[in-house]
Amino acid sequence: MIKRSLLLSLLLVAGGLHAQDQSPDLAKAKQTAETICAGCHGADGNSVVPVNPKIADQHEEYLYKQLREFKSWDGKPAVRENPVMGAMVAGLEDADMKALAVHFSSQQLQPAAATNAETAKRGQDIWRAGIAAKGVPACAGCHGPAGAGLPAQYPRIAGQFAEYTEAQLKAFRDGVRKNDPNLMMQTIALKMTDVEIKAVSDYAAGLR
Repeated sequence: MIKRSLLLSLLLVAGGLHAQDQSPDLAKAKQTAETICAGCHGADGNSVVPVNPKIADQHEEYLYKQLREFKSWDGKPAVRENPVMGAMVAGLEDADMKALAVHFSSQQLQPAAATNAETAKRGQDIWRAGIAAKGVPACAGCHGPAGAGLPAQYPRIAGQFAEYTEAQLKAFRDGVRKNDPNLMMQTIALKMTDVEIKAVSDYAAGLR
């Protein structure tokens, strides 16, 4: 009985230490954000330049997935090819990426805004109902009515720079970006014109 109790105690201690080892190092993540990430995204994830996305309040799971896919692992090409981000994540380990995802997901978003009422109205129609004639589904079906997305599956795009969302949709359409599950975004974007992509991107920027 004594031996069994001692063994159980050791297992509980070991389990506790393991859990501690797995906890994200948020202090290190904050330092990384302030030194490496801040130049493009801001230390709190609120980029001020449309070419760089706002990542504050983005889903932790989505951020972690993107960080991992920017990096080459075991000599294999990165799933999401981007020379700038590839260089930024080259020195990060898996634990660093998890911690950064936690850090940025906990920051408050300073949202962008829609800039063209006419364009945004067209975008609203696509967001809510899709484009039936082309088989384009409603954006709200995956990203939600308010653009909040769904953790681990669909990113939050409400308040994102319209220019960035537009660039990503075109990248999916042109086969430049290929890290969407089941080619979902590539298939959808392929059916959309520049005007339609611009409209829905502008509308999403104004969502809250």
